Amino acid sequence: MRAIIISKVAALCSATMFLIASPLHADSALVRVAVSPTAPAATLSPAPVLSPVPATAVPAPPPAPVYQPMGKGIASYYGRELIGARTASGERYDPGALTAAHRSLPMGSHVQVTNAATGQSVIVTINDRGPFHGNRVIDLSQAAARQLGIERAGSGMVSLAVEADD
Repeated sequence: MRAIIISKVAALCSATMFLIASPLHADSALVRVAVSPTAPAATLSPAPVLSPVPATAVPAPPPAPVYQPMGKGIASYYGRELIGARTASGERYDPGALTAAHRSLPMGSHVQVTNAATGQSVIVTINDRGPFHGNRVIDLSQAAARQLGIERAGSGMVSLAVEADD
């Protein structure tokens, strides 16, 4: 019966490949059969069973950074008059970048600054030294101050947390 069906299929198609599987059992393997219109049905043989392709593992996302609290105080922000001025790291001040000045943290440190009144937070990169006003703990770029909601007031009470080393 199978040979007759294969012969009829072969008559409809030129040389081609078919996948034949039994729908009666979940463990049925797929069998590939080469069909040629000139080959007698008795000489057709199943091709080897193909093994399933292993799924590729999706890499896990990197762990979220951990921030260690380091204190509270008043934050202010750089004015527009300093646009393009060199910072202590050698970079030019960009009011649109999320950067800040701190007296002692290493250049390139990431600091989470949180507005004590609203809970809004921003992550800044230290690229300058300061502030040089005795009652301030950090000077922010204008973009960072805007995200914290202290741009209009010019300063605000914040808490600082520095990214922990791995």
